[in-house]
Formats: sequence, C-alpha cells, structure tokens
Amino acid sequence: MSLKNIIVTSAETPAKQAARLMAALDAADAVVIGAGAGMSTAAGFEYSGERFYCYFADFEAKYGFHDMYTGGFNTFETPEEHWAYWSRFIFLNRYIDAPRPVYEQLYSLVRDKDYFVITTNVDHCFQKAGFDKARLFYTQGDYGLWQCSKSCHSKTYDNEETVRKMVEAQGFKTGENGFILPDGVSPKMSVPSELVPYCPKCGAPMTMNLRADDKFVEDEGWHDAASLYDAFRKRVSGTKVLYLELGVGGNTPGIIKIPFWQMTYQNPNATYACINFGEAFTHRDIQKQSICIEADIGAVFNDIAAIMQKSDTGYIE
Repeated sequence: MSLKNIIVTSAETPAKQAARLMAALDAADAVVIGAGAGMSTAAGFEYSGERFYCYFADFEAKYGFHDMYTGGFNTFETPEEHWAYWSRFIFLNRYIDAPRPVYEQLYSLVRDKDYFVITTNVDHCFQKAGFDKARLFYTQGDYGLWQCSKSCHSKTYDNEETVRKMVEAQGFKTGENGFILPDGVSPKMSVPSELVPYCPKCGAPMTMNLRADDKFVEDEGWHDAASLYDAFRKRVSGTKVLYLELGVGGNTPGIIKIPFWQMTYQNPNATYACINFGEAFTHRDIQKQSICIEADIGAVFNDIAAIMQKSDTGYIE
C-alpha cells in the first residue's frame, strides 16, 4: 500500500467522529498507538513562538534562525557554544512536562486496555504520563540519551545530570519542572569545557541519540523494545485491534502510517483511526474500517471525555 490511493473518509463533525472513535476503543481487544510530532505539538511542545523566544533569543540574534528545530542543524563556533544551545533544547523538551495534558488524557483512555505504543517522538512524554515502559517503542531515539558521534560502540548514555549542570552554568535556575533566568542576568552562550561530553571508548565528541544518519546507535534497549512491539503485533493479529494514529505526518510514513494501513487491510476485525489537524486521511482499500478526524488531538480527547461524562450521568445523545 502506498500514499497514492488516499482519501478523507468522512464529512461528519469531529464530535460525531469522536463518538465513533470511543465506540471503537470500547470494542477493541487491543490498541496499537502510533504517535508523531503532531501529538507533542498538541501537548504544547512547540519549537517556535514564545517557547523559542523565551529561551533562545540570544542564539537567534547571533545566528539568525527562528525556531528550535532549525537551530538544531546550526554549526556553532565552539563545542562549548554547541552544548549551551543543545542543553537548553534538551532540558526544555525532555525534562519539562508538556504544557497541556494530552498524553495524560490518552493514558486515561487506554490504561485498562491491552496496548502498545510506537512513536517517532523523542521527548519521553509517554513514559512521563504513566505509560508502561515495556509497552513503548521509541524508534528514532531519545533527547535524554547521548551516543558516540562515530558510533564506535552500541551503547547510549543518560544525559540529565550533565544537561542540568550545563543549563545552570549558563545562569539559569532549574527546578522540578522548568528553568528560569533570574532578573538582571544575561545568559551565557557557552558551557564550561569540562562539561563537554566525549566518548569514553574512543574519545570522539558525543552527540544526540537521534536518527539523523547511519551513525544512529540502536542500543540494547532499542532492540528489546523493537522485539516487544513485533511480538505484540503478532499476538493481537486477527483480533479486534484499534490502530490509533496520532499526529503522524508524511516525513516517515513507512514507520507508522503505511504499516497501520497494511495491518488493518489484513485484518477485517481491525479499525484504523487517524487524528491529525490538517492531514487526516486513509487508504481507499480500508475506507470502511477507518475513522479520520481532522481536528486538534486534545480537542478530540476532550470530546470523548464529555461523551463519557454524559454516559456516566445517564444522559447521552
């Protein structure tokens, strides 16, 4: 199956589609969740606008980029400046809770179900929201991990302690769920040289454990999660499965979207549901098994919660 024969499946209002999704969720024996960048955007993890200007105005003034994503590809003058930028980026997008409780809302819907999550997101929001670590597969890495830039060995390293030290060395005050710049303090755009990370095996600079090229390290945890996901898919094959796709764009359709379509096509008992603000569509061959909701993910979860509340009070349309 490819992206050639795609269609939008319904002209129903998002609220009515949310009711259909809730019914599919209730009826499902298992739920496979596939989440992309749109899920974290719905939760408030935006890479531009106020979140960017609040923490990266100095880097914007020097280098001219206007969002965190673009800044991640910038060539900085020194390793100390590189890690000043990246430590702020990591702390903001990995060690701070999302502004809106979209992940927690999703967890409340599936926690009593037989579920598994595959995601291209690297911000750890699922685990922070309460999802079982043994039911999560982060395919593209983790902002909380470093690896050797030459991938000389297949091990990753937790970076939280060092990242916090880097942020504080720039003048920020860190807390349980954020970091601020004290009044009258201008942030430094570098970190102490002794905090710059190097590979303990070969001495090469460390880098982010993000799938950007063929140097990406798939460590033992990555392979364990991949095996668990594969076993889950095989175990629930043929049952009433809900393949719930959330905020997945077109950059890497081969990871979530197309496999979800294929598994739905192969299983007449399966339902494919897609929630995406701007890109909610399905394949023609599974139109009758699909629910596509063109709306904000959080708004859909709110609609489902409202329907559930009406049901609990004895009033439901």
